[in-house]
Amino acid sequence: MRILIAAAGSRGDIAPYTGLGAELRLAGYEVALAAADTFEPLVREAGLEFRGLPARAETGGGGTADKRELMRTAAVFVTELGQGFADAVAQGADLLLLSTTTAPLGWHLAEATGIPAVGAYLQPTAPTGDFPPVVTGTRSLGRLGNRTAGRLALRMADRLYTRAVTELRRSLELPPLAPHAMRRRQERAHWPVLHGMSTALVPRPSDWRPGLEVVGTWWPYVDTDRRLPAEVEDFLAAGPRPVFIGFGSMAAGHGERLSDIAVRALRRAGLRGILQTGSAGLVADGDDVLTIGDVPHALLFPRVAAVVHHAGAGTAAAGLRAGVPAVPVPVTADQPFWAGRLAALGAATAPIPFKTLTAEGLADALGKAVRQQAYARAASVAAQHMATEDGAGRTVKAVERLTG
Repeated sequence: MRILIAAAGSRGDIAPYTGLGAELRLAGYEVALAAADTFEPLVREAGLEFRGLPARAETGGGGTADKRELMRTAAVFVTELGQGFADAVAQGADLLLLSTTTAPLGWHLAEATGIPAVGAYLQPTAPTGDFPPVVTGTRSLGRLGNRTAGRLALRMADRLYTRAVTELRRSLELPPLAPHAMRRRQERAHWPVLHGMSTALVPRPSDWRPGLEVVGTWWPYVDTDRRLPAEVEDFLAAGPRPVFIGFGSMAAGHGERLSDIAVRALRRAGLRGILQTGSAGLVADGDDVLTIGDVPHALLFPRVAAVVHHAGAGTAAAGLRAGVPAVPVPVTADQPFWAGRLAALGAATAPIPFKTLTAEGLADALGKAVRQQAYARAASVAAQHMATEDGAGRTVKAVERLTG
């Protein structure tokens, strides 16, 4: 059986599917992962077939762009994504695994081709009384308010896909159908969605409809022979455990400011640090600071004293899996949600919004995270819980049930 996983977004939106795809491949499936061309090496390293999708234009990642312009840009992108996705499906598939971003397009492709589809989401999107929508922050509106806000968030997403769906259905020679109508059809049919996140962070809401499951985190593929670079090993051996600081695909154009803040905060707190360059372009020199490029979090995080990050879903989970406390600095989108979940567990300090980040504030948070053992204990408890989960394995079994 040929499985096509389709995902769009930044590295954190793609990398988890490399580990999931590798597990499906080990189970005997032929697996292709459709993503933007920049992720082709990541996909092929995991032993998966690569199929290209259009890439979204960079918007800076600092959370300062005009919201209307962001919506216009996003609408253009998903319209291009629809045709690119159709081309990827045309290369052959027997099952579609759809991410949060590709599902509103994949439903129509599944209808046109007769190929079954399953949701493979990295974020909870279904309305629930347990928490507000992940894109609106962390303040609860009460159970009724949370559910209402969740439905409104889905309607906003439907609007974003209107042009894309209209053009896609026309090209597929399907009758007109609005995105919200397709979504309701899927919900009534209890369309299955597997959520690749840990129940340590998001227990399955009791008011979710049947078909929505939380299976455990899908971890990015890391070759069993992969090791940390020698310079990283040397730095780790040269003194006390350092602090990791990185913002992933976020904060492009803010590198100079963030690098200065990071170094001053580390020295003010009396800590060593490892800065991951990322899209922001972090860089620093000194005996107490090391700048690195791409290094698997699974290898590095267990060796550090704390992690400072943007609270993307994957990075937040990786830090928790390593049992180390976090200082979350959310930038945009679902990041405040994950930052709030980490803090609620007691495994992270109170989130520091990206726009308000200062050296003094970061130094104070680092001092708490590293020296107050309650944070490390909470992270350790969560790590033990996550060690009992097998997100990829449960997904393989779900696929076997659905296609058997």
